[in-house]
Amino acid sequence: MFLTLTIFLNHTIIMAQTGLKNNALIIARIWHGRTPSSKADGYYQYLNENGVKKIKSIEGNLGIQVFRRVEKDVTHFTVISYWKSLESIRKFAGSDIEKTNHLPRDKEFLLELEPNVVHHEVILDERKN
Repeated sequence: MFLTLTIFLNHTIIMAQTGLKNNALIIARIWHGRTPSSKADGYYQYLNENGVKKIKSIEGNLGIQVFRRVEKDVTHFTVISYWKSLESIRKFAGSDIEKTNHLPRDKEFLLELEPNVVHHEVILDERKN
């Protein structure tokens, strides 16, 4: 069975067809932000309480991962949330799904407010639980 997927990348519509097992379409939404390392622990706590919990509560969300990388005085956060459909993402992000959905206090923590996120179709996931 082939599925047709519409993805918006940099405001360009891309149509992709793929043969996914059991019609199991999954879309990964990827966000990145940077904090001063001195604020990283506080930001992670804030992100978890105000961002992660909200994302997990939205119908169509399939899970979330948060990654952290420390580079001296700067700490990078990458959040990858997994979704059943673009419509599910719109429930969280609104109509412009490429626009970052910033949290109210992000300006207090982040070095810059990155304007966009990216979306990828998950075509292989072989993580072991």
